[in-house]
Amino acid sequence: MFKIAEEKNLVAIVEAAVEKHGAHADAFIPILLEINHEFGYIPGEAIRLARKKLHDLHGKSPEDHILVSEGQLYGLASFYHMLHTEKTGRHMVQFCESAPCHVQGGRELWKSIQQTLNLKAGETDSEGRFTLKTVSCLGVCGVGPVVLIDDDLYGNVAPEQLADILAKYE
Repeated sequence: MFKIAEEKNLVAIVEAAVEKHGAHADAFIPILLEINHEFGYIPGEAIRLARKKLHDLHGKSPEDHILVSEGQLYGLASFYHMLHTEKTGRHMVQFCESAPCHVQGGRELWKSIQQTLNLKAGETDSEGRFTLKTVSCLGVCGVGPVVLIDDDLYGNVAPEQLADILAKYE
């Protein structure tokens, strides 16, 4: 799913994302999403480059643009669960730990996920295949327990289904 950051031109990707989405407040998340998609995370240097590019565009047409700090961009990048500020595995496994999922068998599924992947929350396996993360809610409480792998949502997951689900990911 993610491309290897070393093979990409960071400057070109950041500049293209900012040019595509513009230098206004409602473009910040799409810009960060695009960078995250290209690298699998948002490198610190990408935040610095994005801020510089946003400020460069601000000077061209101030009425349409606002100034933003690196801290504001980093705050957005670290706040949203779909954005990552640290390198992750090729596949992001997100487990919903909300009360509805917990009541519907989430505790057993969580134990099974940790045992199967041999990971704890926040860890990435040594092969760089999976990163395991907990989230407070994925918004589909009616089909809990829920696991999100990359962009694929799995609901009503039982521990015995886990091996077949994970086998779909290289």
